[in-house]
Amino acid sequence: MTREPARGTPARAHAGHEGTAREPAAPGGASRRQPARGTAREPAARTYARALPVVPVRARGLTIEAADGRRYLDCVSGAGTLALGHNHPVVLEAIRAVLDSGAPLHVMDLTTPVEDAFVAELLRTLPPGLADRACVRFCGPTGADPVATAGALVRAATGRTRVVTLADAHEPVPDDEPAPEPPAGLLLEPVGSEAGVLAAPDALVRRVRARAGGRAVPLIVDETETGVGRTGAYWAFEHSGVTPDVLVLAKAIGGSLPLAVVVHRDDLGAPDRLGGPAAGAFRGNQLALAAGAATLSHVREHRLAEHAAALGGRMLARLRGLAAEFACVGEVRGRGLMAGLELVAPDGAPDGPAHGTRSGSARSGSAAELAAAVRRECLRRGLIVEVTGPRANVVRLLPPLIVTEEQMSAVLDRLADAVRAVDRVRPGAAAPLRGERAPR
Repeated sequence: MTREPARGTPARAHAGHEGTAREPAAPGGASRRQPARGTAREPAARTYARALPVVPVRARGLTIEAADGRRYLDCVSGAGTLALGHNHPVVLEAIRAVLDSGAPLHVMDLTTPVEDAFVAELLRTLPPGLADRACVRFCGPTGADPVATAGALVRAATGRTRVVTLADAHEPVPDDEPAPEPPAGLLLEPVGSEAGVLAAPDALVRRVRARAGGRAVPLIVDETETGVGRTGAYWAFEHSGVTPDVLVLAKAIGGSLPLAVVVHRDDLGAPDRLGGPAAGAFRGNQLALAAGAATLSHVREHRLAEHAAALGGRMLARLRGLAAEFACVGEVRGRGLMAGLELVAPDGAPDGPAHGTRSGSARSGSAAELAAAVRRECLRRGLIVEVTGPRANVVRLLPPLIVTEEQMSAVLDRLADAVRAVDRVRPGAAAPLRGERAPR
């Protein structure tokens, strides 16, 4: 189903703040010990659980409490899904309001007051060049669904079949590239999170926008991980001053619940010709729409994108200090509260596994091994981070937008201590300073 721009009453503004009271006992009297089940019935593909052996029982904001009573600072944020952190009061309030109203929880994407409020708030966050001509299309909530929907949309609109992806943010776009015909669309990710937190230079984005427009090729911008204030602007494409023809949204857009949306220019719509990925039984879930509207509103009203820009700048500066201090740290990447710390192997050591291989197969001393070691040392210090990149050698930080300066200092202190511990024992590292003892 396609929604035209909402012209009705704006979505209700939500306010709230981080709770500080001690959380109640574990739900349902859960044991504070780790479950004994272990990995006996878990497939090897469950990489998060294997790399981060934490059993969470409570969470609020940046903090997770595990079944064994330990507390962690969570800088994974559900791979960017939790823009406001865990269990933010405005999100919980919005969900409870729907539950208490007696409204249907699932009607696919039929128009409801909850859906209308979400669309109104979403359009309020978009620049006029897109919002004034926008149609909003809901699709299945997995990460692949909105990208597939956007591809089907531009193919139906242009009659062409090829969708080109700008895979490498630093790859030049030659003006004389031969092509039998223009592609159906050009897909751009402003920051390649899974590619190692590679940000596309603003000049390149503007060039891609101009070239796509000159050839009547719709520009698709995938803001699955970068949207809702993450990079220091409400939408990452705003850094370059361009306006996409199609916008892909997921993760943070649902306020911690599964939701995916495609926003597109009204002249690209062809709902009678678009099937397959545009459908799906779980599109437009009412609880996710309510949580998403509350999140969009809170980020906008509390200027959390500006907070992400300011605090993220200080985070990146501190990370560059680590690169200057430790030989095992290479490039520092990112934008706003989305950062990547590259680990590099000593001279002569292998870089690590190529994309698609298991990081555990990397040889000792490789960049992937160093990144995995930093992640383990972070976990020992109560900090949850993730490793990404085609060679699994980039430590990624995605703190929620509500992170405070004090919390960020704690995050960076723990990360620096973890890097220091790994650097002391890597091959070719300098010996510990007098009076210090290398970790076992």
